[in-house]
Amino acid sequence: MDAALGTPPPLPPPPIVEAPSPDVVAAPAAPRIPGAARTGYTQLPTAPVILATHGPVEGESSPWSPPPPARRTAVGPWALALAIVALGASFFVGWMLPFGLAGFVVAIVALRRPGESRAIAVWALVLSLVSLVYSVGWLLWVIPQLPLG
Repeated sequence: MDAALGTPPPLPPPPIVEAPSPDVVAAPAAPRIPGAARTGYTQLPTAPVILATHGPVEGESSPWSPPPPARRTAVGPWALALAIVALGASFFVGWMLPFGLAGFVVAIVALRRPGESRAIAVWALVLSLVSLVYSVGWLLWVIPQLPLG
């Protein structure tokens, strides 16, 4: 609306549409869906597609299903258990050095396996190293005190 006059603005003139030329062919009554076969679709392309499915033959795996995952035991918790036992015993005796070495080796194996928890493996590695330090310290303290002859 024009605020000063209070009247609406004039409408534009209607468009001029010319008649089609004689060389133009009229479109069919029902337009085809893009990509439709010459016989036409019976349902829209976005409708659910019905697939013929059947289960695999007994004793055979289907070609589209992945193989079942291999069952592997976790090594990280075993390494952590060995490290904790070795650390606890290394506070009192030095002969638990093999437990610390075993915990160290199993922790390295757990770090190299892709399915293991890295946090558990790292804790096992650190605790095994600390137990090795304490065990070696005990052995270095005890060996000079042994009566050798």
